[in-house]
Amino acid sequence: MTAVETGRRTRTAAEALEAAREHLLLLQSPEGWWKGELQTNVTMDAEDLLLREFLGIRTGADTDETARWIRSRQAPDGTWATFHDGPPDLSTTVEAYVALRLAGDPPDADHMLRAAAFVRGAGGVPATRVFTRFWLAMFGRWPWDELPVLPPEMMFLPRWFPLNVYDWACWARQTIVPLAVVGAMRPVRPLPFELDELAPFEDAPRSRKRGLPGWDTAFETLDRALHVYERRPVRGLRRAALRRAGDWIIARQERDGSWGGIQPPMVYSLIALHLLGYGLDHPVVRRGLDGLERFTIRDAQGRRIEACQSPVWDTVLAMNALADAGLPEGHPALERAAEWVIGEEVRGPGDWAVRRPDLPPGGWAFEFDNDCYPDVDDTAEAVIALNRVRHPLAEPAIERGVRWMAGMASRDGGFGAFDADNTRGLCRRLPFCDFGEVIDPPSADVTAHVVEAMAHRGMADSLTVKRAVVWLLKAQEPDGSWFGRWGANHVYGTGAVVPALIAAGVRPGRPEIRAAVEWLELHQRDDGGWGEDLRSYRDPSWIGRGVSTPSQTAWALLALLAAGERGEAVERGVGWLAEHQRADGTWDEDHFTGTGFPGDFYINYHLYRLVFPLSALGRYLKGE
Repeated sequence: MTAVETGRRTRTAAEALEAAREHLLLLQSPEGWWKGELQTNVTMDAEDLLLREFLGIRTGADTDETARWIRSRQAPDGTWATFHDGPPDLSTTVEAYVALRLAGDPPDADHMLRAAAFVRGAGGVPATRVFTRFWLAMFGRWPWDELPVLPPEMMFLPRWFPLNVYDWACWARQTIVPLAVVGAMRPVRPLPFELDELAPFEDAPRSRKRGLPGWDTAFETLDRALHVYERRPVRGLRRAALRRAGDWIIARQERDGSWGGIQPPMVYSLIALHLLGYGLDHPVVRRGLDGLERFTIRDAQGRRIEACQSPVWDTVLAMNALADAGLPEGHPALERAAEWVIGEEVRGPGDWAVRRPDLPPGGWAFEFDNDCYPDVDDTAEAVIALNRVRHPLAEPAIERGVRWMAGMASRDGGFGAFDADNTRGLCRRLPFCDFGEVIDPPSADVTAHVVEAMAHRGMADSLTVKRAVVWLLKAQEPDGSWFGRWGANHVYGTGAVVPALIAAGVRPGRPEIRAAVEWLELHQRDDGGWGEDLRSYRDPSWIGRGVSTPSQTAWALLALLAAGERGEAVERGVGWLAEHQRADGTWDEDHFTGTGFPGDFYINYHLYRLVFPLSALGRYLKGE
């Protein structure tokens, strides 16, 4: 580029930054936090209606509003997907279809005929995931005997024994425990309609299989044995197991009534407690139902449920974006945000202490209320954010957060999100587990955020960081990228790891950094942006390929800028951001770029489209 073109690009980037910064500041709450919508798929909404039907509390108004939203998400071919512009998903389509039948949509309506035709062609109900068939069993539309057994007696397995509840990732154990209760009690509350139009059960293939053939055979044998036991369990042991499971569930209810701040444990815990005899007027159940309202969005499009809420994550990302954009550390917006973040520090024990019993508590969770499960990723970003502001209470909170975060390192030097050494692969082999990731092993993106946070604190030479850096270098893919566990996908992983390695002292000229830069440049789209479709988690041909998005373009730019790149790829990327910015300072981003379970569950964080481009523009203009 000529000097004139460079100057013009700099002015354009500065204007884009100013508009984005002002827009972000306008979104801050009076209390100091930011929170964008966390959009997922319609199974959240379908299961909410089914929950209310099961409990006998479904109202006409809620049903009509939810059905309107579900219909609005249906693709022209009659199906529903797990992410925007994604391929049809059988289980999502079945759950949406059943919810619309519950709402009164006739099976001979055009949109229902198209959905049913897809379901039949994809194998019908028997080919759906276990969760979907679990719901149908509760309503008498699938036989309980045809579901895998997960007995509540698992509550008595010692913590050292394989498949004890703490071998599961926190999100899975909070779901598995109440489901074990429901599966043991086998309720049936028939729906007011049949589902024969979704194909006769005996004519379709059975459910999906995953895993190694040897393990599949072993666990199928175990499942057959458990089915035999289920017909005649030891009564005293079963009663004790159900009681312990109920106590375990109640002990983990959060202040806002949720469980883990996420939808699946909330729904299944309420059903389990209801079956255990807790009435709708019981304080625990009442808090849970009230808590669901906090996750409910109502607007002109209808009524929908957030699978989770991300105020801590959104707030610390916003703080870092504003700091990157040149907002001074004493700015009132940053001071209010810091005050709120400090107040959200988790100071008590949680399930993480099972593997780290001697580690003092500290750190931050993702949600408004989730004291049982602070996570390493949020803690790392909170440490970076608080390290960039002035607040009298920030330093002690940072020190506690760093201590807790460092103590959560796994044996191999990497970091998972919620637990240390949560790597028991046997959990994935159970026939019950076809619904997404069920363990929490170290990942490149979380490990990178820890490295970056500790480097910000001047701890790049610590043993914890050195081991984590070695872990990251070993985790690099042969093509030069890094896999993204919590964001889509290799663009996210690479965008997180490169800045972390540079912050830790890895030289930009090292082969690993050069390979990452080359991979990013190779996968830049013709329009100057970057995008990676979520299908890349299952289909390698999609790796690095997809529609350009603001967040993914920003991730690529953050990596390139950290590596010292200032050439054509960076200029074109910055140009893409400037050209695609809306008049109000933010960006449109319909495509999902967040990941819940790779290959199964995805998220559109509505604030990603703003905070990451703002960070990228800020670092570009500062020459970082």
